[in-house]
Amino acid sequence: MPPTDKTITKTKPEKRKTITETTDKAKKKKQIEESQCVIPQKTETEDEKSTKPKKKRKKKKKTITDVLATSEPKPGCAADLQSMVSLYFSDKRSVIEQEELTLQDSCFLSSNDLTHTLSSYLKLVCPKWAKIQKQHTEKSSVILLIVCSSALRAIELIKQLTTFKGETKAMKLFAKHIKIEEQVNLLQKGVTHIGVGTPGRISALIEKDGLTLKSLRYVVLDWNLRDQKLRRMVDIPEIKLDFMKLLEGGILTGCREGKLKIGLF
Repeated sequence: MPPTDKTITKTKPEKRKTITETTDKAKKKKQIEESQCVIPQKTETEDEKSTKPKKKRKKKKKTITDVLATSEPKPGCAADLQSMVSLYFSDKRSVIEQEELTLQDSCFLSSNDLTHTLSSYLKLVCPKWAKIQKQHTEKSSVILLIVCSSALRAIELIKQLTTFKGETKAMKLFAKHIKIEEQVNLLQKGVTHIGVGTPGRISALIEKDGLTLKSLRYVVLDWNLRDQKLRRMVDIPEIKLDFMKLLEGGILTGCREGKLKIGLF
């Protein structure tokens, strides 16, 4: 019996559907095969690893803190100050001028061996203090100048002076909360025996003629104190600059002329 038109119309769509499904399956199979196909990576042999140049690590530059953290701090001495002054001025002065900066041993007081308080140290290096302070009548000048790193340290040192200074007058010579004009007026009004302050403000007072070095006999440097980073006053760049300026401002000259002496506390 020959197929009717109804049978023909049913067969054709079924055949097309089968072909489409076969094609989709083939595509999916190909995609799976491609995704599973992994290209093997070349691995380095032990010989290749050993011959390959290694990257050099940059050595971290040691800071003052790193060096001192592994060693015990030593008390400062006259040679330390001499060495620092020579090094600082080595490229700023001629050979002849550098020779003039050299100080004799007689220019220095005994250095603190780290066993003294400020009062006990001053009693040691200024045994005739009672007599010297009574003879002092010069205004705008001091007999003893104590140089330290900060205003807070200056206040601390003035408190430590109690048993040494007695009735003598000590003045704060730093910039924090105090105008330089006020300090000039105070120095001009009365007799001041001891000045305690920072190198920057002391230098500024000398430049303005608010403080003279006429009566100055002793300069004590707060040398051995170290901050949290184990730096001394002269290890801090900005303070060191002011300190050198102060030394140039008449202290080194006074030492060479035998008028005053320097001590490292």
